[in-house]
Amino acid sequence: QVQVAESGGGLVHPGGSLRLSCVASGNIFSVNSGGWYRQAPGKERELVARFESSGDTTYADSVKGRFTISRENNKRTLYLQMTNLKPEDTALYYCSQSIIERGRGLPRSVRGQGTQVTVSS
Repeated sequence: QVQVAESGGGLVHPGGSLRLSCVASGNIFSVNSGGWYRQAPGKERELVARFESSGDTTYADSVKGRFTISRENNKRTLYLQMTNLKPEDTALYYCSQSIIERGRGLPRSVRGQGTQVTVSS
């Protein structure tokens, strides 16, 4: 069984920074692409940033130039560095990683429980 767990959320003032982490663990053969998503109360879930197995990255227009997605060399940890945070960035952030379990041939997306980010003065 595999799982991912996010951490690093919290309360920050506008203009501040946070770094979110997402660690995959368990019976893992390989970890491929991954992404960070967020959902604010009353709003639909949106893709914030995505990291492909090729190393290519994509971002939502609302976070371009402020957020950076990266992956640790061991490929099990996905980061989201957030700078110049705004109140509209307030949301539950969670990650999803594409994981192949040992003994299984096809990847599946594994999502964490999320970490809350609140931007307020």
